[in-house]
Amino acid sequence: MNDIYDMCVEYGKQADGTINYVKGANIAGFMRVAKAMLAQGII
Repeated sequence: MNDIYDMCVEYGKQADGTINYVKGANIAGFMRVAKAMLAQGII
């Protein structure tokens, strides 16, 4: 949880330089779940 802001900024950057925090949070959450599933061997 310490780096959730950084992840939102990383994944939410738009082409015009603004940050879409909702998009960033959604993608960051998906990436965390996907990495956990890979680590468990589910996919």
